[in-house]
Amino acid sequence: MTTVTPAKILIVDDEESIRFFLRELLERDGYTVVTADSGELALKHIEQQEFDLALIDLKMRGISGTDVLKELHAKAPDTVVIMLTGHGSLESAVEALRQGAHDYLFKPCKTIELRESIRVGLLNRRQKQKQRELLWQLEQHLSTTLDGVRATIQQVGALPPATALRGTAQAAAPVVDPQPAEEKRFLQYGNLIVDLTRHVITMEAKLLELSPTEFDVLAYLISEAPRVISPQELLREAQGYAAEAWEARDIVRYHIYRIRQKIKDATGHTDVIRTVRGVGYTVSAV
Repeated sequence: MTTVTPAKILIVDDEESIRFFLRELLERDGYTVVTADSGELALKHIEQQEFDLALIDLKMRGISGTDVLKELHAKAPDTVVIMLTGHGSLESAVEALRQGAHDYLFKPCKTIELRESIRVGLLNRRQKQKQRELLWQLEQHLSTTLDGVRATIQQVGALPPATALRGTAQAAAPVVDPQPAEEKRFLQYGNLIVDLTRHVITMEAKLLELSPTEFDVLAYLISEAPRVISPQELLREAQGYAAEAWEARDIVRYHIYRIRQKIKDATGHTDVIRTVRGVGYTVSAV
């Protein structure tokens, strides 16, 4: 019977309550957990042992979570990293994803989102490891086959150049894409950033508290900016149903009003969504 070794997870956060919550949860889920209350201690752990996954607070005193991510990525690129961030740090979280983080989560973490992100991250890690193992086995098989071909050709005295044989072996090897292209997750226009996976929009590092419908409307305006969008198109593309021009105009006008109010409450701006009379709406780059 094969024994499965539990994944080892590093938790890096300078808030004791967050570390305690995450450790209790993950140990109950069967993971081996190591914690660090600072970036400095995290780097020591990274030097001494390997981890399957790391949960790293983005903003800490001293060495930041971004610095820990860079060091961990350099020493152990296979380690899955999930960044923990406050609502006002989405831009930094996006940059962490560009630097190789698997995902980010807003603090305090929702248990269901945390477990799902860890599950997907560890699954991706195992798949990449299997792909590398398959490539290695294929290379070994091709090398053995190539040696046999060389020996046969030498016996008949007609050995082609080594470069030709190498070219044949390379041509036979299938191309394996280690990381399939993902759909575009983020949209940005001016100071507006949309995360299509988490369904959140921030402006000037402030979270906009939008309903699902308001999110869809604003996200579509941002995706098409600076083009002016008619109410009918907004309703069709953001909500998925068609309406007469007068009906679409009344419905969309209400949502635009609500979105403008929430942008004003969060940032003080009143000119982000501009009305083009008789045509529709567009987003201004603030």
